[in-house]
Amino acid sequence: MGELLASLGTGFGVALQPANLLWGFIGVTLGTFVGVLPGVGPALTVAMLLPLTVKLDPTGALIMFAGIYYGAMFGGSTTTILLNTPGESASIATALEGNRMAKAGRAGPALATSAVGSFVAGTIATLLLTLLAPLVVEAALKFGPAEYFALMVFAFTTVSAVLGASTVRGLAALFVGLFLGLIGIDSQTGQTRFAFGVPELLDGVDVVVLAVGLFAVGETLYVAAYSSRMPETLEKLKGSMWMSRDDWRRSAPAWLRATFIGFPFGSIPAGGAEIPTFLSYALEKKLAKHPEEFGNGAIEGVAGPEAANNAAATGTLVPLLTLGIPTSATAAILLSAFQNYGIQPGPLLFQTQGALVWGLIASLYVGNVILLVLNLPLIGIWVRVLAIPRPLLYGGILLFATLGAYSLHQSWVDLATLYVFGLLGFAMRRWDIPVAPAIIGLILGPLAETQFRRALAISEGDASVFFTQPISATLLALAVAAVLGPWLWRRFRSARA
Repeated sequence: MGELLASLGTGFGVALQPANLLWGFIGVTLGTFVGVLPGVGPALTVAMLLPLTVKLDPTGALIMFAGIYYGAMFGGSTTTILLNTPGESASIATALEGNRMAKAGRAGPALATSAVGSFVAGTIATLLLTLLAPLVVEAALKFGPAEYFALMVFAFTTVSAVLGASTVRGLAALFVGLFLGLIGIDSQTGQTRFAFGVPELLDGVDVVVLAVGLFAVGETLYVAAYSSRMPETLEKLKGSMWMSRDDWRRSAPAWLRATFIGFPFGSIPAGGAEIPTFLSYALEKKLAKHPEEFGNGAIEGVAGPEAANNAAATGTLVPLLTLGIPTSATAAILLSAFQNYGIQPGPLLFQTQGALVWGLIASLYVGNVILLVLNLPLIGIWVRVLAIPRPLLYGGILLFATLGAYSLHQSWVDLATLYVFGLLGFAMRRWDIPVAPAIIGLILGPLAETQFRRALAISEGDASVFFTQPISATLLALAVAAVLGPWLWRRFRSARA
């Protein structure tokens, strides 16, 4: 425990440096501003702002991204409550009660319980991250190539199975990402793969270009094509902007319960915060003294899902920092931010980049406070941002995405691939194919291939190494269960019916 406190103290020394405090403040402000925009979730926000940090030092850039991540989460709840337009699927549970509260003239308390709940959940979840991360690192140091490959296969299948409307669509998106990860020079043999004679593709597909294309350009094209089918009504802020004593009494237990629901789901490779937010909503409805209020604007129905969402978002940093495994689209883009600086998250990160990683964890504590202090007084300003006309808003996003992608390498190939991926993102949005597995496949695919080859080299070509090691065999069995489990369950239910 003493060593842990010393490491955290070193982290606070880094996070509280004036320059890093400034980057954290800028990140929270930018993240909230962009996250408030309709239909713009945390993943799109982080993807669009990623090119801005190319010239920053790694510590400042990653602290800024932590602020962007938290700010975008809060901004998304504002849009969900006032416009009934969730920027991501994890915000749908909040919309069920939040928009009803806004229609009843209680938008202020809904936004307040969202902000305070995010602060409470984020702080507790960061404390759990601080305590849990060293334990996971200790276990991960015992992993060999076979275990790492099995862990990545488990992450592939669980993320693909949980995100999206069906397992098949999730796996289809994953294989698109895995194929894109093959483009470039093979690190083992030096052979060129799928570069089609384009020199700029020898280094592979840039994750930033893929993320911005699939999220920003794809979403913009989708809105341009189907905006007439998406009517919106912005609810005005009326009445008190703060929570009453009764609101506090009803919200506080929901925040705490939701934190301990959300954090475990974020910490395991099980994909996103959708499950914990709906679990929290269902639990609050079951425990409520006034269940008849659910569906008409129950404050517990906002407090619980928002806290669960924030706790799950912090939980995703556990596998990201300790194992190098992203379990959501936003975590995948954060991983690409690390890789831009030549840093590979994993168990050795805490040894080789101790000041950076503990500074990042300490900045989460500081960022939560900045978020609360900054956003509660500025709710009125964020509401005005929602009034930006849709054509101007998405035209600006398209321009910003184009400039950001071009600024990476000043290459026309990046622009061409940006819009190819934009069309792909539009098609995936149109047919409800999740985007996150494609990004995770691109990032983890080459790493999984490397570990697979290392394991076979060590075992002299004996593939049974993946099934004779207890950890790798267990992880592969869980991966098979994640793919076949939902199908078998549906067959069982239909047979019973």
